[in-house]
Amino acid sequence: MPYANDRLIHDADSHLMELDGCLDPYFDKAHLAAFHALPYLHKKDGDFEWSRVARAQHSDPQFRAGEDANIMLRKNYEALGSFLRADRPKTLDLLGFASQLVFTTYCLGNFGLDQSNDMALCYAAADAHNRMMADFCAVDRRLLGTAYVPLEDVERAKATARLAIELGLKGLMIPSKPPQRHSPTHIALDPVWRMAEEAGIPILFHVGGEEKIAPAYFENGLPRVKDFHGGEENFTSVSYMTIPMSVMQTLAAFIFDGVLDRFPRLKFGVIELGASWLPGWMRNLDGAAMAFAKNEERLQRLSAKPSEIVKRQVRVTPYPHEDAGWIIRNGGEDIALFSSDFPHVEGGRNPLKRFDDSLGIVTDAQRRKFYSENFIDLMGPALAEDLRRPAHLRAA
Repeated sequence: MPYANDRLIHDADSHLMELDGCLDPYFDKAHLAAFHALPYLHKKDGDFEWSRVARAQHSDPQFRAGEDANIMLRKNYEALGSFLRADRPKTLDLLGFASQLVFTTYCLGNFGLDQSNDMALCYAAADAHNRMMADFCAVDRRLLGTAYVPLEDVERAKATARLAIELGLKGLMIPSKPPQRHSPTHIALDPVWRMAEEAGIPILFHVGGEEKIAPAYFENGLPRVKDFHGGEENFTSVSYMTIPMSVMQTLAAFIFDGVLDRFPRLKFGVIELGASWLPGWMRNLDGAAMAFAKNEERLQRLSAKPSEIVKRQVRVTPYPHEDAGWIIRNGGEDIALFSSDFPHVEGGRNPLKRFDDSLGIVTDAQRRKFYSENFIDLMGPALAEDLRRPAHLRAA
């Protein structure tokens, strides 16, 4: 029996765990040397030992003999299908999800190149990621690969979005922090949103593209707190608090500047950025629109209350430790999505149980929306008709 127990569940967040050198075959050769020269990539001998270990593990028949029983227990590079493309269809079979959005791990943040002065390299790295992701996901139609589109250079952003759509990727991921010199809502970027709307694919935000906490908060005179992985580079309790701030600001700008009204069929997914902030943010949007409506024509032109625009076009994934039932009751039943974060350790070993428990007394219809219908709505034409509600899966 698969992990999903034959329930109809779409997974809004899963990951590829790339090995070292993963982008090299997909990189424009004119920019590959400059990419290798990035300080981010300079490693000492032995720094890629984890990559050798991962390859060796998945070549070991004894290790592979336990892959079925450990489908939700092995995490990161130990997980089945985490980096070997040929293994991912079996992974999906064992998980039992009808489809999975697939995001990068290694390339989140685009190596800091969006904040650099080398836009040629910035977009070359994004295009290489997009080619790699399309190649990985081509092994199974249930894998819905996501592209990354930097917004720093308008013409290059259009070219990268066009290539991603031609590659068959199913969502355009953009950073939640703004470009260096213009708003992400600048009207010159409208062709990017138009391409996505016409292709029937969503715009996606994912953790990793947000403004990070000010480093001064870590200098508290106490021992440095470790993260989930035992290091210091990922989230702790204090840095966790800033995760949704950028996307709250950026989505507010998209709504107030009329982007969602100009492209009313375009959906936006907010992935692995939590959702407890959602109900209060929606009220705050409505309060801001009311407070400034007399002075701002853009607010007068909105097609509906901002919170109603959110319900129409924005979908958000709660973390498994959040109270999904409370979020649905206070934010609306059309917004929240299930996600596993497979194979990342942060997703936990039993996200279904945690979400089932937190959903509590929501109605059966609301439960179906959380596990499948809201995802189907987010993906729209990008999700093939036969993948939406497969006959062998029963409604969650």
